[in-house]
This record gives sequence, structure tokens and C-alpha cells, in this order.
Amino acid sequence: MSADIDTHTGIGAVWLLWRPKSTRAQEHTTFLEWHDERWHYTGGSSSSPAEDDPPDADVLEIAGCGGSVSHARRLGAQHFMSPDPYLNCAEIHLGPDVGHLLVGNRRIDAPKRRKLIVAWLSPHSAAVDRPVIVAFGRDGTELSRIGPHDILDTHTWARLEKESQETDC
Repeated sequence: MSADIDTHTGIGAVWLLWRPKSTRAQEHTTFLEWHDERWHYTGGSSSSPAEDDPPDADVLEIAGCGGSVSHARRLGAQHFMSPDPYLNCAEIHLGPDVGHLLVGNRRIDAPKRRKLIVAWLSPHSAAVDRPVIVAFGRDGTELSRIGPHDILDTHTWARLEKESQETDC
């Protein structure tokens, strides 16, 4: 299980694995919003898990993403024609040397299982934009980063470039 609550924007995401050792195991992701002094369910999804083993990431890997239109914002909106913000999440797999992440300006400690979910709010017009995610070692050194539109982190790109140069020689 992993949960991420962004108290500044009032949104959150919860990821859990139900019946983890069963052949009928299910992954569930749920989106939540804070509105009128309580949390509201905004949406979610379920699927069969790809695996239950710890992730095999070198440093940082985006394993999946999801999102939902903000419903709670609509409840208090003055202008019903304005587009609603978008709640986003990503499942992240971490390598063994990662001590913590910065997701935008929020620090998140690396969990033991090396899998976590992160949530953020974006304007409706930029629903796929993810904040910059930076992985740090336990000593505070930057290990890798992935930008809003990147599919691979900087560590993986450097490794692939090195491997490519070695095969060219």
C-alpha cells in the first residue's frame, strides 16, 4: 500500500494491492479531494497486478500513471463553465540506493518496498504534465531526475548512452 496526500492542493491518491499472494490479486488506485471539511472520492481504477515482487529499478522508474477530473472543485465553483483541474498520480519504482524523492517541491521518503504513488493537481489544459521528480541518495546527492514529459530518467539515459558508445567501439 502507498498513499500520497498533497495538503497544499487538497488532493491525494491511494494505491493498494488486495489479496497480494492470491491468483485473484487486484491493484486499486483511488483519487481523493478535500472539500467542505472532508475527503471526497473522485474516482479510481482496478486491475490485475503485473507482479508482486519488489521493483527492479536502477534508480527511478515511472511504472504507471492515472488521473481524474476534479469533482470537488466543481461543487464550489462560481463559474460552472470554467474547466476543472485534473488530479494525477504516478506509480514510481525506486532503486535500492534512493533515500528520498522531491516531487515538485514536496519531499517524500523512499518506502521499504521501493514502490510508491505520488499525486499532484494540474490545470485541465495540462492534464498530462507531471512535476519534476528527483531521486536523492541517503547522503543527499542527486541520483537522477525525470521531467514532466520525459519517459526515462537521467540515470537511465546516461547508462544507455554509455552502453551505446561501448558497442560502437
